[in-house]
Formats: sequence, C-alpha cells, structure tokens
Amino acid sequence: AARGCGGVWRWAWQRGARGPSPSPRGQRAAASSARGGAVLVGKSGLAPWVPVVGLEIHAQISSNSKLFSGSQVQFAAPPNSLVSFFDASLPGTLPVLNRRCVEAAVMTGLALNCSINKKSLFDRKHYFYADLPAGYQITQQRVPIAVNGSLSYSLCIDNKMSQMVTKTVRIKQIQLEQDSGKSLHDDTRSQTLVDLNRAGVGLMEVVMEPDMCCGEEAAAAVRELQLILQTLGSSQAVMAEGQLRVDANVSVHRPGKPYGVRTEVKNINSIRFLAKAVDYEIQRQIEELENGGTILNETRAFDSKLGCTVPMRDKEGKQDYRFMPEPNLPPLILYDAKSLPANMNHQQVVNIDWIHERLPDLPSVKRAKLVEQYGILPEHSFALLNEDGLTEFFENVVKQTQMKPKKVIGWILNVLLSYLKQHSLTVKESPISSLMMADLLNLLEKKEISSTAAKQVLAELWKGEEKTPLEIVKEKKLELIQDQKELEQICQAVIDGQENE
Repeated sequence: AARGCGGVWRWAWQRGARGPSPSPRGQRAAASSARGGAVLVGKSGLAPWVPVVGLEIHAQISSNSKLFSGSQVQFAAPPNSLVSFFDASLPGTLPVLNRRCVEAAVMTGLALNCSINKKSLFDRKHYFYADLPAGYQITQQRVPIAVNGSLSYSLCIDNKMSQMVTKTVRIKQIQLEQDSGKSLHDDTRSQTLVDLNRAGVGLMEVVMEPDMCCGEEAAAAVRELQLILQTLGSSQAVMAEGQLRVDANVSVHRPGKPYGVRTEVKNINSIRFLAKAVDYEIQRQIEELENGGTILNETRAFDSKLGCTVPMRDKEGKQDYRFMPEPNLPPLILYDAKSLPANMNHQQVVNIDWIHERLPDLPSVKRAKLVEQYGILPEHSFALLNEDGLTEFFENVVKQTQMKPKKVIGWILNVLLSYLKQHSLTVKESPISSLMMADLLNLLEKKEISSTAAKQVLAELWKGEEKTPLEIVKEKKLELIQDQKELEQICQAVIDGQENE
C-alpha cells in the first residue's frame, strides 16, 4: 500500500486483479487493473474503487498569426485590436490555412510517437456562444492530423525524488482547431463584454486516453507534455497566459466492472490545480456513490480558492454539435520523402520527413545525456529540466569551475534554487550569474574559503551590489588561514587570554 495523492484514501497497487467483465468496457477496466492501476478503499472500508482519468489538452500554437487569418497573435493586447474580418465572421470572408500551424502540429505529433495522417480533414462544430462569432468552430473531428501516439512521464513515489517510476499514457489524437474569443463577465453592471483577440488563434488539441488514476499522474503527464512543447517551440505552453488549458475527464468504478459515469472538469490553467481538481473529483464521486447517490454526466469547474469542483452544466442530454465537413477548406495533404512529387514547389508543401530530421533532443533524451555526461543522479536531471534555463546555468557553471559536476549540482539545486523560489524569481532573473557562481565555487574548491563562508558570500552576491566573490571574501575577512605559524599565534593568543582571566 502507498499513501494516496490526497491523503484521504488508502491506495493499493494490485496486479492481476480481475473480476467479471459484463461488457467490453468492463474488460478494458479489468485489463487496466491488471496492468497495475490504482484501486482506492473509501472511508466505508468496503469494496475498493478504481479511478480513471483522461485528459484533453489545448495548446496554443506559437505562431505570429492566427490559424486561418493574418491577424497577429499577442497576449494582453488591447481588447478587439487584433481582429480581422474573418475572425469577426463577416459575410464573404474565407479561411486561409497557416503553414506554420500545420508544421507545429506535425512536429508535436512526431515527438509524441504519433502516426501522421497524410490526408486530414477539417470540420465545422456548431454551438452557440457569444464569443464564437460564426456559430461554429473549425476543427478536425473525423480525420485529425495525428493519431495513436504515446507519452512517457515520470513521477516520484511518496514525494521522494530518489524513488521514481516511469509510466506511459496513450495519445488518441492531435487535431488542429481555432480558439474562441473571450467573454468578460461584469457582475457589477450585469453585462458581459466580448474580446475577439483570441478568436481564431491556432490550437492543437491533444486527446489522451483514460490511462491515469490520480491527480499526481495527470500533473506529471501534463508537465512532461509542456516541456516537450517548449523544447519543440511548437507552443510556449505558459499556463498563466492561457496557452495550455486542460480538461480532465474523471470517473470511478469497481474493479472488473464497466467504467462509471464521468464528469469533465473544464479549463484548468495550472498544473498544481490540475492535481488538486482530479483528486478532489475522485474523492467526491466515491463519497457520493458510497452514500447511495449517483454521478451526473456533467461539466464542472475547479474553484481554486475553495479547493473543490463546482457544477457548470449537465451533459445528460447528448449535445448535437451538428458536425459537417468544412466546405471552404480542401483536405490537408502532407508528404514524405517517398511521396513528394519531383516537380513540386517545396515552399508550398509540408514534408513530414524533413520535419522529423530536424526534431531537437526531447526532455527524456536531454536527461539521459545530463546523467551520462556529468554523472549526476537521474532525479537531479529532472530538477534541472523542470526549471526554465537551469540546465544552461548549470552547464555554464561546470565549464567555468574546477569543482566536479556532482558537487556543483548540490549548490545549484539546494542553495541557488531555494533562493530563487523564496523570492519567486526565474533563473533568468537571478542576480547571481553563472560566472559569479563559478568564481565562488572555485574559491571553495581551492580551499580558500569554507562552505559556511561560501554561503555567506552567496547571500552577499544576492544583494546585487556588483561585487565579485573574491572582493566580498576580502571585505568580510572570510579567507581560510593556511599558514601554520599564524594559526599557532592565534591559538596562543587565545590561551594567553584565558590565563589572564
């Protein structure tokens, strides 16, 4: 048994657990348990529960212009200042597909081990909302650009970085679609204002299969996806700016039984909130069922202040989006090296193989290289990559210091990083440069100062007074005394002082 994500339920990892499977869904649930899925024992202590979590993630594509128009993409621009006639859905306007968005989706699909469809289709998804001017969203419902991928992610057991386990979640599909606008609700004046700057911005929707079982797993998977997107440059994936938004589908069922009714927690904009929302929803559903209630197929929102999910709207009645083929966009045709016609203009097509050859090292590869090159622990490589710019900072320090990387990593993670977190600063905002850090560690390595003195120097460097570590050492008289005669004189002076007393 292991401690549960929320600390309320007892988690037991079972292998080979099988029960009656009255339906294909029940068989899948039993197979999930057999693979080592988590089962929960509720407060009643009766039969256990199996939680199931699937994610739908909307990542905003890093592009200068929108998916189907030439409007600029810019965060926090004045309301309605980046809206073309097409974005506002004026009659007679037509979509023009953004090549950059297609390439970003292909790149992301390849990085997530997906099959890239050489022919994908666009569809209209109809629904009414004030910030959706056309009354429909252009998406890829029938044949998306990428399918059948996987994402491996790691998480620690019982919050111990030294005990990590790697898991894999299947990627059902990645589809290109346009974002909606933004509604701003003014309760004081009882009115809603609409900003269409975001309308038409290119999105990649990454649909994950329900292979996860708790908030910690969901958070770890999204964090790994975020790192991959940022490494590729296909999305900046800054959740605080709405560039990565997560919908979590959560249900619980008895082992070996069909999946339970699922709820969807919408628009979660923080990895920490994602973990809390999923764990709360699992907990809520188990309590509801054990008290004789039923789970509604509904959409919920996570209230971060209260730490709970709240109902938004029910989904009991099947919503008819009236999907239809997008008449103004032809099928999206992609090529590889074999299928590319000899007389084709390379500037007018997207070559899958060309993109594949230029994929950068993904986070998993970077971690392995860090461990192999510097001899650091695997958990240290995760810590380096999880902070933007910290890997580069570490490598720059290693290049400029005589200290071994294994000792450097301790100073970076245990001392510098704690300063950064304490002051809510990023690595790029650090008042201590990699050169200053290297100079300080060189003094320590040469035994010119003690580790206690080094921490004092670091505290002075943090003040940003543009003094070098050596200048601070001399000013504060922190040097270690190497001369034996000088040490003897000091000791003798102390002894003499004691005798006088």
